[in-house]
Amino acid sequence: MATLSNTDFNFPGQKSVYHGKVREVYNINDDILVMIASDRISAFDVILPKGIPYKGQVLNQIAAKFLDATADIVPNWKLATPDPMVTVGLKCEGFRVEMIIRGYLTGSAWREYQAGCRELCGVKLPDGMRENERFPEPIITPTTKADEGHDENISREEILAQGIVSKEDYEVMEQYTRALFARGSEIAAEKGLILVDTKYEFGKRDGKVYLIDEIHTPDSSRYFYADGYQERFEKGEAQKQLSKEFVRQWLIENNFMGKPGQVVPEMTDEYCESVSQRYIELYEHITGEKFIKDEDPNLSQRIEKNVVECLKKLKK
Repeated sequence: MATLSNTDFNFPGQKSVYHGKVREVYNINDDILVMIASDRISAFDVILPKGIPYKGQVLNQIAAKFLDATADIVPNWKLATPDPMVTVGLKCEGFRVEMIIRGYLTGSAWREYQAGCRELCGVKLPDGMRENERFPEPIITPTTKADEGHDENISREEILAQGIVSKEDYEVMEQYTRALFARGSEIAAEKGLILVDTKYEFGKRDGKVYLIDEIHTPDSSRYFYADGYQERFEKGEAQKQLSKEFVRQWLIENNFMGKPGQVVPEMTDEYCESVSQRYIELYEHITGEKFIKDEDPNLSQRIEKNVVECLKKLKK
């Protein structure tokens, strides 16, 4: 089964290319970005050795749908989706902060809470909370965007004191983050899901703040199934979730957490296929539509053709 692990295109007007953990971002004339969602998968800030079939298509198509479904409340960078794995949009100057918003105490926040932490990114947490409990109000826990290695937690106060983002821009980002999370939660609820936590990235262009990158995909978000949530919570059982957490759990069970000296466990074709199925399940659940596999064996050729045509149209 074809997977897209990396790309090496040379598009008309291309100035540079950035190879992220899972995305390839091509800069066209310092004006347009071509973002390709590869089939690479990362966990604990490490890129795993094998790609996951259809993962790029799943992520790109979910993000495109959510960018369209939130464009009325928050301006975003998207101009077109010329290929199942590609989004083309406006190049913005990205802020060096990721806005993470959490509706429930779970994941890394729960791990810190369990260890006795009662303040996360400057936000005070009440005593006596349990795993997967809903916060009275969603909390924003920003991180600084690192080019290499781990993103670091940071408080609103530190961001402003260090001048990483101006107060004016940060307030817009906060307002947008809450509005997007509320809309994402509504859409999830209609599909029998709970949007647990997610992250947003913002940038600036011509003095205006835009939502950039992708939103509400299983790589940036965690979803619980709403059905049975309360019962599982009361019994202290693990929640049934749709997110990348199952990959992290598999790695933890195989003694890998991205620490020096640890070795990534073997990823068999069967395991990669099972992860692919989970991503497709999430796509169908969150969009309410059947996932149509684009089974083109020549992914690179198809992408190049579609992107070149799109760029021609945008020039007109």
